[in-house]
Amino acid sequence: MNTSVRGTAILALLLAALPAFAHDMATPQKPIAVQMYSLRNAGSLDQQLKIVHDAGVGAVETVGTQGVSAPELKQLLDRYAIKAISSHVPLAELRKDLPGVVAFNRSIGNTTLVVPYLDAKDRPTDAAGWTALGQELGRISKQVRAEGMRLAYHNHDFELVDFNGRTGLELLFAAAGPDLQTELDLAWVARAGYDPAVMLGKFRGRLFAVHAKDNAPKGQAEDEGGFAAIGQGVLDWNAILPAAAGAGVQWYIIEHDQPRDPATVIKTGADYLRDHLTVSLPARAPR
Repeated sequence: MNTSVRGTAILALLLAALPAFAHDMATPQKPIAVQMYSLRNAGSLDQQLKIVHDAGVGAVETVGTQGVSAPELKQLLDRYAIKAISSHVPLAELRKDLPGVVAFNRSIGNTTLVVPYLDAKDRPTDAAGWTALGQELGRISKQVRAEGMRLAYHNHDFELVDFNGRTGLELLFAAAGPDLQTELDLAWVARAGYDPAVMLGKFRGRLFAVHAKDNAPKGQAEDEGGFAAIGQGVLDWNAILPAAAGAGVQWYIIEHDQPRDPATVIKTGADYLRDHLTVSLPARAPR
């Protein structure tokens, strides 16, 4: 084949591929992830990640090390083209071995650490206690930031006790300073008696993510902890999602604490968010 003919053939192939390439460039992905805790009873880690992949989601929030080494976790994430965007790390681990936590997460490509829960012994009982905990988390967040990462805090309902007009969660963040981000669990906010859309506004500008999950109507889904798939429960997502976008939420992380059918819950949640979110990740840049 002479040079001219070869050049024409290559050009034809490029032109044929252009529509698909252009579509890939023009179709940004929604900022949707899955909290792996929701899949803890859904088989092996490989099977769990396959569920995420099959739901069309390309990001997860891990639970610590997921019980495997960093190289093994990275290999499995890569197998399914899934990115770790954050990891739930107990406060005790951050206190005990912050360098080790940072090293593990750096090796899997994750840059956000999240305090997921407070053991009963670590839960403040008064305003001063919440302020002191916030100051400690502020110090840890500065250490994490120095390592090129960020720290976030995930709430349940016990942080939302009122102390003279301010919740424990608000006191914690006021004391922590600007480095600490929040991962607001919307279902727990509602269970504590607050409007999630209003609570989102209180944390405007420091919302790394929300845990996107729903509450079932009272008396229903008791074998699932009273939780529901997103859009299948009582939360007002028509008010919540615009409020979340306005408050600067970066990620919407699907979670269900006790799913009867984890794969269906993840797929239902992902489909709902894709259909209803107006924000997207940037389109993939040319390589």
